[in-house]
Amino acid sequence: MDFLPKLLGVVAGVACGLCLGWGFRGRFLRKRKAGKAPPANNLEGEADVMAESGEYKMVLIVRNDLKMGKGKVAAQCAHAAVSAYKQAERRNPELLKQWECCGQPKIVLKAPDEEALAQLLAEAKRLGLTVSLIQDAGLTQIAPGSRTVLGIGPGPADVIDEVSGHLKLF
Repeated sequence: MDFLPKLLGVVAGVACGLCLGWGFRGRFLRKRKAGKAPPANNLEGEADVMAESGEYKMVLIVRNDLKMGKGKVAAQCAHAAVSAYKQAERRNPELLKQWECCGQPKIVLKAPDEEALAQLLAEAKRLGLTVSLIQDAGLTQIAPGSRTVLGIGPGPADVIDEVSGHLKLF
């Protein structure tokens, strides 16, 4: 009967090990599969190449004529990025995962005025891209309702470049 406590200890240890292993396997494999890019040409390691190639991005286009301060621009860009993220989460979660896997690239560009921002918005919508136009509440530096930043994406970099490729960095 002296071996019974030892046997129960071994059985309990094996059972705990199996449960932990099963739990970790399910948790980590599920995340890995969900975030992994589909392999091209069935080559292993292709996802790493895709992640570094910048196939997906988000651009934040700031109106240059408003002469906002740095902090104001940063806040408005953050509003646009969060709004675009939420829209992409609803509209195309798979694309969002691809963008997240390639490092969530975000580029801040400048547009000369509100008219240019409106044209960019129309073109992005025409191409089916996720867009987010931010209007300021007017509590600090600029007039209420001013359109400050246009977020485009996340989306395929080549399609976004069709809309914003001619713009300069902010």
